[in-house]
Amino acid sequence: MAIDNDIKAEAIQALTVQSLCRSCFHTFEGAGACPSCKKPRTVSHIELLSLSIAHMDCDAFFASVEKRDNPELAAKPVIIGGEQRGVVSTACYIARMSGVRSAMPMYKAKKLCPDAVIIRGNMKRYQEVGQAIREKMRALTPLVEPVSIDEAFMDLSGTETLHKASPAAQLAKLAAEIEQDIGISVSIGLAPNKFLAKLGSDMDKPRGFTVIGQSDAKTILATLPITRIYGIGAKTAKILAKDGLSEISQLQQMEEAPLIRKYGETGQRLYRLARGIDNRKVTISEGVKSVSSERTLARDLADYTGLEAKLWTISETVSSDLKRKNLAGVTITLKLKNSMHRLISRSRTLTAPTQMAENLFEVGCDLLKPLIDGTPYRLIGLGVSRFRSLSEADQPDLIEPARTRRTNAEKAMDALKTKYGKSAISKGRSFKAEKITGSPADKKNGKTR
Repeated sequence: MAIDNDIKAEAIQALTVQSLCRSCFHTFEGAGACPSCKKPRTVSHIELLSLSIAHMDCDAFFASVEKRDNPELAAKPVIIGGEQRGVVSTACYIARMSGVRSAMPMYKAKKLCPDAVIIRGNMKRYQEVGQAIREKMRALTPLVEPVSIDEAFMDLSGTETLHKASPAAQLAKLAAEIEQDIGISVSIGLAPNKFLAKLGSDMDKPRGFTVIGQSDAKTILATLPITRIYGIGAKTAKILAKDGLSEISQLQQMEEAPLIRKYGETGQRLYRLARGIDNRKVTISEGVKSVSSERTLARDLADYTGLEAKLWTISETVSSDLKRKNLAGVTITLKLKNSMHRLISRSRTLTAPTQMAENLFEVGCDLLKPLIDGTPYRLIGLGVSRFRSLSEADQPDLIEPARTRRTNAEKAMDALKTKYGKSAISKGRSFKAEKITGSPADKKNGKTR
């Protein structure tokens, strides 16, 4: 596969550079300012007119919606999140110049940017704006795969005849239309596959339009740290660093077999992505959208230990439902409701789908911890969405063998429960949860959408 891609790249090198004006949408050969409108806002690449996989990402989405709705905020640093405690949901680019970043503790963000306007946020309004943008995407192609409320992949293959424009021109027009009609700017990555498209959309924010082709993918990737490969977070990066791996260029010099022997399926993924190879398709979710479970608590809880215990029983319930329905998802959402009936939700999207209770619980705890600030909660829930093929789910991970051992143990317990009944075996954590929270008097509610 890598050899075939290299051959394709050599053939592409002989092509002429094509350019697109992002102001008047005129397409022309060569680089430089647009010969039609004379404006310099152009994007150029030898594969510009042949690529059709895109990733579109709204720029500082929550903050942009707030600035759109309140023009007085236009020139001010804006941070979305809890005013006193909690973490930053997002920050506008003015605030980011002071070092503010998403998921940063709010107290630290306020020290870095004391003049920032802090807004709690309005998720309902953000969802409405996100849906309006999604509808504009679907007007170009039915192959739209949402990643989150403010970003999605698009496959524009075969749309050129219908819209009488190349995918690149369609995307440029779409970005301009979104900004004009909805008041939100977006950044675009155009590439031969999802990995490179996502990489491109992150490269030139805000209002970026980056093209990565087969011809220059390896060169571009060689300049990046290994953490730019999706799924390589801080924990995995630390393990790889112990083995002397920190740059993608190092992976490009390695053979596939040794990487697979050392890191299993993760090693194969590292080998392929380091060379810009990604065969995942842009998919439309159908049927069941999400599986979730929640508990209205018998009494409000503010301490982490009590909520953690509830979260474990909920994780088991959701996991059991997923396994029964033969589903595995990549997006995990924690839901809380405080004593004033205000809903709070936090989500995380994984690189591979899961249906395992241990994995759901681990992510749920990570999302819960920053929200423990003395606030009493009357409801806690957990949901899984964006389902993927079971063949991709909960694969052996040689980089994190402890995770693989937990998965194997859970599968063995599932087999025993199937044979001898649900009460045949339980984790010690389940007994601990019962001891902490007492007899279950909470109101249980499971949902499948």
